[in-house]
Amino acid sequence: MSERQLYIIAYDISDPRRLRHSLNILKDYAWGGQKSVFECFLTPAEKNSLCQRIKSSINEQEDFLLAFKVVEPCQVRTLGIGIAPRDEPLFYVG
Repeated sequence: MSERQLYIIAYDISDPRRLRHSLNILKDYAWGGQKSVFECFLTPAEKNSLCQRIKSSINEQEDFLLAFKVVEPCQVRTLGIGIAPRDEPLFYVG
């Protein structure tokens, strides 16, 4: 089984319909986040699947999406009530 990598995905989508569709796609892969920034632990196959689904959802001329791979080793710092992201030992899809 492939190792999961943490990605931070941020977007700015101008059309409400595309926004709602993209939000639902990202929620399928996200472990946390808020508003337009998500924390996703992805295998290479999941990353490819997410990219394909999002690409069909956004307008590349009007919308903006960034995915940052969090490279290890790194120390994640949070402020306020933020909780550091972590890859749980169990992954459930249902």
